[in-house]
Parts: sequence; C-alpha cells; structure tokens
Amino acid sequence: MDQEPRKDMAETHSQSGSRVQPQAQQRKDASNEPGRGSPTGAGKHGEEEEEEEEEEEEEEEEEEEEEEEDEIGQDEQENLGDPVEPDENLVIDDSAHEQLSPGAVAPREDLNYDTDTSASVTDSLTWISWFCSLAGHEYFAEVAEDFIEDDFNLTGLTTYVPFYKEALEMILDVEPEDDSVKVPEVSLVESSAEILYGMIHQRYIITRQGLSQMNAKYESAHFGYCPRVYCQPSKVVPCGRSDVPGDGEVVLFCPNCMDIYHPPSSRYHCIDGAYFGTSFPHLLFQTYRDSPSILAPSPTASLSSPEPPCDLQSKSGFMTDSLTPYNSSRAKIYGPRIYGFRVSERARSGPRMQWLRIRPRTEEQLRLGLEYRERDQTEEAEAS
Repeated sequence: MDQEPRKDMAETHSQSGSRVQPQAQQRKDASNEPGRGSPTGAGKHGEEEEEEEEEEEEEEEEEEEEEEEDEIGQDEQENLGDPVEPDENLVIDDSAHEQLSPGAVAPREDLNYDTDTSASVTDSLTWISWFCSLAGHEYFAEVAEDFIEDDFNLTGLTTYVPFYKEALEMILDVEPEDDSVKVPEVSLVESSAEILYGMIHQRYIITRQGLSQMNAKYESAHFGYCPRVYCQPSKVVPCGRSDVPGDGEVVLFCPNCMDIYHPPSSRYHCIDGAYFGTSFPHLLFQTYRDSPSILAPSPTASLSSPEPPCDLQSKSGFMTDSLTPYNSSRAKIYGPRIYGFRVSERARSGPRMQWLRIRPRTEEQLRLGLEYRERDQTEEAEAS
C-alpha cells in the first residue's frame, strides 16, 4: 500500500518537473531574442528607431520640397497666363507654328505685349533734346534742325570747333557714311559737339523763332529774378560778356537795373557766356517790348506830391531814378545814411559812382552827358 502512494507522488513530481522545464526553456529563448533581457538588444532596437525617425524626417522634407516646387510652377503658369484653347475655326500653319493642344500654354513670345515702349521712346529722343534736358542746361533753347542744316547759318564756326564734321553729325544724329574712316574718341567728339551747339545757339536765339522761344522762357521766369533788393521781382535773361567762346561764363542781365549778375546756382558756372552772346538780351527787349525812348518819360505826379529830383535821396535810404526803358517800375538806388544823414561820396565809407544808375530826364541832361563823355574820350586819346 505504501509503495502505491510513493509511486503516485513520484509521477506527480515528474509531471510538475516536466511543466517547469518548458517554462525555463521559454525564459532562456526569450533572453536570447534581440532587445529582450540584454542591454545589447535594447541598444540595437534604439538605433533602429532613430533610423526610422530619420527616414521619416527625410520623407517629410522631400514632400515639402515637392510642394514648394508645385507652388512655384503654379505661380509661373499664372504669370504666363491662362491656358490657351485653340479655336476650331482657326487654321494654323504647322510649318510656322506648332499646333496647340487643348490645355496647352501659349508661348511667351505670343504673350509679349508692347515691351519695346521704353526703347522706342529712347530712340525718338534726339541729341538736341537730350542735351537741353541735362542738369545745368535749362537756359538753352532747342535749336530747330532746319536751322542747323542750313550751311549759311554755320559760316565761320569751323575755326572754333575741332572735329567739326563729327560733332555736326552727332548733333543731327547722323550715322557716319564711311565706316572705314577712323573716328576719334567719343569724349572729344562730345566736347566739340557741345561747343558747336553753343555757337549755333548764339546765332539761333537772335532769330525770330529763337527769340520767341526765349521770350516764352522769360515770361515764365524760367531764368529767375534779379538778386538786387530794389529790383525784385524783376526777371532776368542770360547773356554773355563776349561772343568768343572761352572768355567768360554765362551771366544774368536785369533790364531794371541794367546790370549783370552771376547765376545763383554753381551748376551754371560751367556754361560759356558765348553760347548766348552779347546781343541777345537787348534785341529781345527791343523786339517784345514797346520801343522805349532814350529819355525816361516824366512821372505823372500830382501837384500836391511833387517828384523829388533825381539827385536827392529819400528818407528811406534810397534815391528814386527815372523810369527804366524796359520796365515801368522805378529803379531805386541805395544810399548809405548815418543817423538819418546822407554819407558824403568823399567819405571813406561813402557811395561810389551812383550816377552810373541815374538816367537823364531831359534832353538837356542827355546833351550834357554826351558832351562830357566825348570830352573825356578826347582827353584820354590825347594822353595816350
């Protein structure tokens, strides 16, 4: 009896041992799997995850780049225009143009509108217009090409201008006929063209057409006003002190005080006065103003307010002169005063040669002035 229970217990123990042995084997196998039960397996698993994340990031970047390229392509297609659908009734020559398929984009040259507008405007700008539009050349008038093409108007200018032929061709925008001829440097030709145009301009502005253009500038105060205090607002015109180039810069003539002044801006100081000449301002006022008398007209003052004589100064510090031949306003001459008393001309700080601005009122004053000048000239000639 005792042997049977022992036998049963042995069988039970053997069965439990057989159950425990597969569990141990499973644990052993699990420990051998990568990433389980050992640090080496965990490191390998982490590297695989990092590689997967990097691959995902690269895929996302590629997708973003593709989206940006698609957006850029859409913008370019919008700039080119909407797709052009071919007209069924339109006959297209395959030899000249490729036949457009539905949904195709028209070539860029077909969508090119008037893009040569600026180029055409530049081509239509002549050298004369360009020259007069430069900064500091506002005093110049645009000379008509008909006047320049007349050889009679250019008589004697070859002595003042080097490279005369090349300069004239540049002014008239004429291409040289013979390309084999060696052309001098462009800077030399441009300098000669400026001198030639200036000398032509001197002759042009004393013609009827030129005087009309310059008078329009004068009426609009294009040349400015006289800087003298007692002349404002008297307008001025440009002129020169010589008719030969190189003898002085352009100056401004005031018809009220009959004097000349430097231009207010330094950009006009490089303009030669010969480009306007000595005759222009006086011929302008003789042509476009009532021809003045040599004698100033007597003022129409009432008896209660008699006109002071021309050699007296008023209490305000200036002397009233006769009417100027080019202006209806009175010319005022400044006279220095100390405590209200006039400073003598013999004083060290006294006025000098104020009589140069005084004009005769009567024929007797004019006669005496002419006699005095003739006598003075005779004495100078005898002394020499």
